[in-house]
Amino acid sequence: CCGSRMFWFDRENPLAVFINKRDESHVLSDGRDLLVSPDVVGDFTSIPFPDETFSLVVFDPPHMTSLGENSWLARKYGRLLGDWRCEIREGFNECFRVLKPNGVLVFKWNETDVKLSEVLKLAPQSPLFGHTTGRQAKTVWCCFMKCG
Repeated sequence: CCGSRMFWFDRENPLAVFINKRDESHVLSDGRDLLVSPDVVGDFTSIPFPDETFSLVVFDPPHMTSLGENSWLARKYGRLLGDWRCEIREGFNECFRVLKPNGVLVFKWNETDVKLSEVLKLAPQSPLFGHTTGRQAKTVWCCFMKCG
């Protein structure tokens, strides 16, 4: 769920493998190009890598339920649809599956539609720490470490 790699300083960093189920481009209403171009097309509920592949995983899933299909936010970040709780739970499980023992999971969530406390109930363990950011203090970054 890398989307358009918004928070990456180097969107072509060779140390990262960017995964998203969408591979598409759009022109936003202000004329800017929006490119969602993952290295690997795949779903975070079924990550196409073996167990214990990565030392670091970044999980930045869609976080909004109130978006229309063609809204620029949906195109930029994706949307939560249907049984999103099950999907996020499966995403957490997959992230931990591909983490090496003592690997780190960085999780990013925005509380515009769903509170972080509700989402953390879906994780297999509690985060070590987190930090709130953004103009309206609705984005939260959490850090997990895989036990083991």
